[in-house]
Amino acid sequence: MGPRPLEEETTGAEVAAFNNRLVSCSELRSAEKPQRALERYGELMRTHILPTLGELKLQKIDSTHIDALYLSIEDKMSLSTARAVHNVLGACLAAAVRTRKLSVSPMQHVTKVPPKAEGDHGIALNEQELGKLITGFKGHSLFTIVGTAAFTGARRGEILALRWSDLDIQENPLRIERSVEQTSKYKLRFKGPKKENHKRTIKIDDDLLALLLAERDKHLRLVASVPDSAPVTLIVKLPHEALIFPDPQAMLNGDFATPRSAVSVTKMFARKASSLGFKLRLHDLRGTHETLHLDRGTPVHVVATRCGHNPATLLRNYAKRTRKADTTAAGIIGSISKGILGN
Repeated sequence: MGPRPLEEETTGAEVAAFNNRLVSCSELRSAEKPQRALERYGELMRTHILPTLGELKLQKIDSTHIDALYLSIEDKMSLSTARAVHNVLGACLAAAVRTRKLSVSPMQHVTKVPPKAEGDHGIALNEQELGKLITGFKGHSLFTIVGTAAFTGARRGEILALRWSDLDIQENPLRIERSVEQTSKYKLRFKGPKKENHKRTIKIDDDLLALLLAERDKHLRLVASVPDSAPVTLIVKLPHEALIFPDPQAMLNGDFATPRSAVSVTKMFARKASSLGFKLRLHDLRGTHETLHLDRGTPVHVVATRCGHNPATLLRNYAKRTRKADTTAAGIIGSISKGILGN
């Protein structure tokens, strides 16, 4: 059945159904989105948009209704959430135009669009702070994960999806080519990279390799049923799908392919970091890795490739995390200008 004529009005219930359907279909997105993003779209729609606009006839929604919606949420949420509400509503109304349920989107006449929020670029630890943090995690179940995050700059989901088959023990390269996604619909699952440059192979240092090999030794002991105090003399192998950081309980039951809960890891990290006097997220270790590299003069394109980042985005984030970039630039240009402007 083709789309109904534009002059035929859509009932409030049909509007709600239409909007909910758009949340999960490709009309809402210009590019393939992760399942978690789609769930977030649905959450924004149900929580903030449908209670106000859902009972209106689609053709009767005008810019004043949308302005009133934005005014009602202005002081109740962060700028980033308000902007996300605007983006989801705009995408739904644009899809209504494409499917001929509307002739023109009322979004074109909205007087006050929620502004773009300044992104949360996190914080970056200096070398002494990073040393204190990692030392404080020794003996903790997240110690190796924290070390991997700090010395590879990988994202949380990428770290939790690493397999032993991704690590070349002889040459030290580590392949990063998948991630763990935690959603309501699919729970924990593996997914490919969001962007092609997220798939990469990086070199790791000898200390991190030794840390990972110690973790691997624990896994081999579990497979061989050998206690920690005894040497592993049997030739044992881990399954090809074995993860470097599997779910601890599943691992005890011989399952090395079930990933850890990303949310649980984040909460555990925050609690332990707080006890050590740090207020930061696990993701801030990625920013720390990037910042320390750039501070030491590693070329931007090298850091961007290593971390699966866009160079321009990396530089913007770096500039917002630290003033060192501008100070260094001023120092360099100052040393040049002395011999020119001083004459």
